[in-house]
Amino acid sequence: MGQTITEKIFAAHHRDNPSDDNVVLDIDVVMCHEITTPIAINDLMERGMDRVFDPTKIKAVIDHVTPSKDSKTATQAKIIRDWAKRQGIKDFFDIGANGVCHALFPEKGFIRPGYTVIMGDSHTCTHGAFGAFAAGVGTTDLEVGILKGVCSFRTPQTIKVIINGLMPNGVYAKDIILHIIKTLTVKGATDTIMEFVGPVVEAMTMESRMTLCNMAIEAGATCGVCMPDKITAQYLWPFIKDQYADIDQAVTDFRRWHSDADAVYAKELTFDISSLGPQVTYGYKPDEVKDITDMAGTRIDQVYIGSCTNGRLEDLREAAKIIAGRTIAPGVRGILSPATPAIYNQALAEGLIQQFMAAGFCVTNPTCGACLGMSNGVLAAGEACASTTNRNFNGRMGKGGMVHLMSPLSAAAAAVAGTITDPRTFL
Repeated sequence: MGQTITEKIFAAHHRDNPSDDNVVLDIDVVMCHEITTPIAINDLMERGMDRVFDPTKIKAVIDHVTPSKDSKTATQAKIIRDWAKRQGIKDFFDIGANGVCHALFPEKGFIRPGYTVIMGDSHTCTHGAFGAFAAGVGTTDLEVGILKGVCSFRTPQTIKVIINGLMPNGVYAKDIILHIIKTLTVKGATDTIMEFVGPVVEAMTMESRMTLCNMAIEAGATCGVCMPDKITAQYLWPFIKDQYADIDQAVTDFRRWHSDADAVYAKELTFDISSLGPQVTYGYKPDEVKDITDMAGTRIDQVYIGSCTNGRLEDLREAAKIIAGRTIAPGVRGILSPATPAIYNQALAEGLIQQFMAAGFCVTNPTCGACLGMSNGVLAAGEACASTTNRNFNGRMGKGGMVHLMSPLSAAAAAVAGTITDPRTFL
């Protein structure tokens, strides 16, 4: 019987089977940030186990509140900063070099097809876009990962999500994943892997695949995953060029991580997105999704373009198609947060930052802050935000606030119109 990509990764990293339903895996990369890791660091210190299994396999960043906004966040930053220095962790990214973890770490070449990755962050599933198994974990699992380089998971079941058709004008990876989550519901993929395949996925850039996998957790999935191919190899080429004679050889090697044709799935879902329109959330759950035309005219107070879902260069370029030569509607606040310094610099070089500023946007340093209501864009009670982030729980971006999830193109259209608007009217 054939295997899925996840079953192949599990087999290659197998360490132990503590029970029939659980498997312990060797971990290739343990990612850390200043919100969840200090708890693990302090606990390990209290237990007399202040050490790491391999400092070269631990990547750390301060990204959720940066620069620190108060004494509490400054203390959290200091704990991980001191720990990284104490443990000899070279891949630590502090102010000036830091960015949103799920954009920064792929950009640095830390992910490979077939890797196992854990982090104390639910959107770690983003890295499955590279053909890796990447999962968010709790504090105890993070501590074991830091200390021993292993983590326990349930034996995986996979949902095969086949995406067919032609991408319509004005429709984006974000629209597709919102539509899929609406269909599956927020619990529809619980404890499973969402394997994204089909011609639409094969044609996507790595940035779009990361958007797709980023929101797998919003359907309850442990990880989203795409098959590694030539697009994957081209993205990683600066980091793997010494390992292969050429890109084609890398692509051939990556195929060992493809699911077999006779692999068995828990479920198969097929979507044809040829007639799909832009999507938007209307409530406090990511599966409360409507066609954007059904929400046209809905009031907003703020527009946020950024986050690990849609703060990459591709996202900024798409939004700029609408922003260029236009201004934000009166009474609406616009916030742009490029996800990494490299993205910020390239956006400067291409004139995108100037376009957003000319339109009336506030441009911030790279940070996750606004997405979870910690800094750089918190909503007041009763306010609504058109946002490219990934989560719209009640109070997510500020107590009493409403978050409408949408694509960068739709967020830009909302900024110009002052209400939720079909972005296709501006194209």
